[in-house]
Amino acid sequence: MLQQIIRFGFVGGGAFVIDYGVMIFLTEVVGIYYLMSSAISFTVSVIFNYIMSVKWVFNVTEDRSQAQDFTIFIVLSVIGLGINQLIMWLAADKLQIYYMISKIGATAVVMVYNFVTRKIFLENGK
Repeated sequence: MLQQIIRFGFVGGGAFVIDYGVMIFLTEVVGIYYLMSSAISFTVSVIFNYIMSVKWVFNVTEDRSQAQDFTIFIVLSVIGLGINQLIMWLAADKLQIYYMISKIGATAVVMVYNFVTRKIFLENGK
């Protein structure tokens, strides 16, 4: 379990760099509204996260097809995106916390959600 948490941390760190970097690029350079750029960057990072999670982090069950695993991953990720967007909106718009800082808090919450739900729904009882 410790090795899995460490691997998840590395994958999550890589996904965070992708998510945060794309969000800042789209907001600051391209000029897209921060909530839209956050949703786009989150989606891009989910693709990286999926590939690395099923290949390196979780012991994905062989009882399901890759399409079923990907569907489960996407459903969990859409819920994670909803959590991310809600936290971003509450922190940035309502509490007036700078969006770049809000993203760090949102990412921390979603990271815990991701680990727990992927462990429960993707793994083969390990």
